[in-house]
Amino acid sequence: MALTGRAALLALLGVLPVAVAPSWATVLVWALVVVAAVAVDVARAAPVSSLRLTRSGATSCRLDDTAEVRLAVVNGSSRRARGVLRDAWTPSAGASPRTHALDVPPGERRVLTTVLRPVRRGDRRPDRVTVRLLGPLGVAGRQGRHEVPWRVRVQPPFRSRRFLPERLSQLRQLDGAVALRTRGQGTEFDALREYVPGDDVRSIDWRATARSTSVVVRTWRPERDRSVLVVLDTSRTSAGRVGDEPRLDAALDAALLLTALAARAGDRVDLLAYDRQVRAAVEAVGREDVLPRVVDAVATLEPALVEADGRGLVGEVLRRTRRRSLVVLFTSLDPAPLQEGLLPVLSSLTSRHVVVLASVADPRVEELAAGRGSAEAVYAAAAAERARTERRQVAALLRRRGVEVVEAPPASFAPAVSDAYLALKAAGRL
Repeated sequence: MALTGRAALLALLGVLPVAVAPSWATVLVWALVVVAAVAVDVARAAPVSSLRLTRSGATSCRLDDTAEVRLAVVNGSSRRARGVLRDAWTPSAGASPRTHALDVPPGERRVLTTVLRPVRRGDRRPDRVTVRLLGPLGVAGRQGRHEVPWRVRVQPPFRSRRFLPERLSQLRQLDGAVALRTRGQGTEFDALREYVPGDDVRSIDWRATARSTSVVVRTWRPERDRSVLVVLDTSRTSAGRVGDEPRLDAALDAALLLTALAARAGDRVDLLAYDRQVRAAVEAVGREDVLPRVVDAVATLEPALVEADGRGLVGEVLRRTRRRSLVVLFTSLDPAPLQEGLLPVLSSLTSRHVVVLASVADPRVEELAAGRGSAEAVYAAAAAERARTERRQVAALLRRRGVEVVEAPPASFAPAVSDAYLALKAAGRL
């Protein structure tokens, strides 16, 4: 049973007869009137259990987008179902409206729409649906709950998609689809042409030169069907916030742009998310389906507050990639985690694969390093400069061990990673 504001108002109106005829009998009579009104309303209200509820609508959306979920209500009773329905969702789903007015005649169906504006990635699920059905007087009614399960997967926003057309244009230049040709070494022979300053002397075709009056070089196309493994470090360092979002979210955005670009280049793209165990994996997926599969796989990823297991990560990579591949590892350049986890086992990875380590740089560190306005700012600048120096030293150490290092602020991080991939492809290193 549920009481409404009308019940309180009806009880309050009892002050008038009590004021006219003040006695306990008057109070008792009015109390019986209120109880009778409540009993009549509860008896005449439609039973909540007679309602049949089903959901339909969106099952996924991007973080910057909205999704509509519909709730169909069928009245299976012989009484009019009139009242209020509350469709509860988790706060991060951004559900609106939170309550719906309900008026369903016997045997009929009504559809209520809830608009979701999620503020976080991952699966958003509804809680119970609470229904309050009132009697004809609107004084009281019946209240109950229904379990109506549903799931809306909120995917990363993929803001770096705007950089894809420019990178595809560069890819077409590398692939010979436009007039420009790539100089230097590649892996697939394309054509012969005259030597121009800047060409790699190793590309000179001496037999063709002997038959010609000028020096002739071979041009190459980047080989297709290469293997690219995107590795996301989901350990505690990925939880650090850079600007308004965690490092992991910036890494996801860059990983999606790289996946889209590599798939269009004809390369096979796999994904692995790891900290001390595998959190997500995408393998052996066709080029047309790989981006949707990766988007779906990373949607629910959250940083784990544990130290990364470098040995386990390298072991997983080597187990999954038998052929020579490009391994792009999204992690942090913080010295302590790298020195304790990845660096001791890095040689077993670089000896078999081309390795790129991509790390999000914090623009705030650059701002602090330039501060000189006060004693506090000087101390902050000294700490920031020390952090920058340590990261540069770690990056130099990684490069000496054969690792390509990409470090950029969030705004330019995704295109920087894709540019590194194109540079390796142009140099014939894939």
